[in-house]
Amino acid sequence: MSSETQTPAAVGLGDGAAYVEGYLPDDETLAAARGRAAEFGCEPLDQGCGATLRFLATTLRARAVVEIGTGTGVSGLYLLRGMAEDGVLTTIDIEPEYHRAARRTFLDAGFAPGRMRLIMGQALDVLPRLTSGGYDLVFVDATRAEYPSYYEHAVHLLRPGGVLAFCGVLGGGRVHEQGRRDAETLALREVARAIREDQRLVPALLPVGGGLLVAAHY
Repeated sequence: MSSETQTPAAVGLGDGAAYVEGYLPDDETLAAARGRAAEFGCEPLDQGCGATLRFLATTLRARAVVEIGTGTGVSGLYLLRGMAEDGVLTTIDIEPEYHRAARRTFLDAGFAPGRMRLIMGQALDVLPRLTSGGYDLVFVDATRAEYPSYYEHAVHLLRPGGVLAFCGVLGGGRVHEQGRRDAETLALREVARAIREDQRLVPALLPVGGGLLVAAHY
């Protein structure tokens, strides 16, 4: 297909994805956090999704953010770098070694201990104890099969105008394959449908982070 006959949707595809991912390269702190993630065998947030999170936190002038799935602090660092100077990141994970790694990431980046609240435990046990309507942004990158349950809590945690964000909702391309009926794929379809149909939310599905589903709360 020549450039003259390409549709607008086709223009910019192909190698453009790699350009998007490398548009804002990692600094030393992020690279080190990604290295620790590789050691633990967990997959860190990609650069394009991280840049989007920082953009959202900055746009919201976020002072209170909840993160479900701490990892080694890659996504949390993007969030902290976008938040207001007095903002506090609450990040939840069940793995103590992830918390230790993430704390190291945040401190190495120059953030004071008071800017971070690391809570160890099952997110579904922790979330009901957080302040309803008290958060600017809720980011989820955790067990995909539990996304529908996280969604219910996330909406209640958001203030009016706040944003929720779910990473990896395309399930590696499985979600649109109608024959796939495994629990994870079904959960991803369910959360995507629920957010699209929720009259309290204004959603958008972004082509970063394996499908970053975002929604603003009216």
